Amino acid sequence: MKIIEVIADASYQDIVTTIGEQHEARDCWVGPKGEDGRCVIRLLVGDAQRQEVLDALQGTLSNSSTAKILVTAVEAVLPREEAPENDEGKKKERSAATTREELYDSIEKNARLNSTYVILVVLSTIVVAIGLLKDNVTVVIGAMVIAPLLGPNIALALAAALGDTGLMWKSLKTSLVGLVLALGLSFLIGALWPLNVHSRELLARTEVGLDSIVLALASGAAAVLSLSTGLPSVLVGVMVAVALLPPTATMGLMLGAGKYDMAIGAGLLLAANVVSVNLAAKVSFIFSGIKPRTWLEKRKARQSMAAYIFFWIVSLAVLVAVIVLRRQVAD
Repeated sequence: MKIIEVIADASYQDIVTTIGEQHEARDCWVGPKGEDGRCVIRLLVGDAQRQEVLDALQGTLSNSSTAKILVTAVEAVLPREEAPENDEGKKKERSAATTREELYDSIEKNARLNSTYVILVVLSTIVVAIGLLKDNVTVVIGAMVIAPLLGPNIALALAAALGDTGLMWKSLKTSLVGLVLALGLSFLIGALWPLNVHSRELLARTEVGLDSIVLALASGAAAVLSLSTGLPSVLVGVMVAVALLPPTATMGLMLGAGKYDMAIGAGLLLAANVVSVNLAAKVSFIFSGIKPRTWLEKRKARQSMAAYIFFWIVSLAVLVAVIVLRRQVAD
């Protein structure tokens, strides 16, 4: 449950309150008219109705250059309201949901290429490289939780779901810069630091199988589910399960040390994780009902969705073929 606050010309008061009534808003407050002719209307809206209310308000206020819509979190509502009951006398269960706008605002931040992102990539690469070389699983997990490379990939999937080419290119650029930076830094560490060929943490990232693809697919879907249902705590497990940084660092360390066969294995694991996360995230956004508001945006999104899914499915098929062929050659 959240408060949707509408700041608009007083002439919109009746239609905004009507929208609230039509979508079963729990309560409504109307503030006094200000000197600028605008007033504040607040709607207390449940999770299941929030997206419909926001869509209706955006359509109504689209011609107003001074209107603003704010969404505010509600920690608690007293007295507590009992959940409505259906005809069979059972309480309706509605899962918490995040609106398109809230999801975009949350995920778009992780696609920004700024100094904070670069510093996080550098620091986490150093941490994970030391953990891999020292065979210290605690240090490796600590670097996984930072997970700067996961955010841009999830943002890329959301951009395709919404047909947002601007976010798509921004996410792609941020992801590539992060990967290249992590790979280059770990290459230098591998060239200057003696390689511990007995490190189990390091060797584990040089092997890739079909189970790695299944794990990445499940983790990518779990990441979107946690974001779209408002349960960000699940993301910590996703960050550890399908971390992109350890295989990137392993690939760089192996290249720096001249272990090219092992570097190929780490590169395949990295590619499998990237492809699987993007594909699973995109499909999960579709099943979560995340789509644009207007018909024109929906048409653009359908086009980008088809191209996006086709690209990642073909990439996954090629990866599976390479992994199977590599296993056969090794045997």
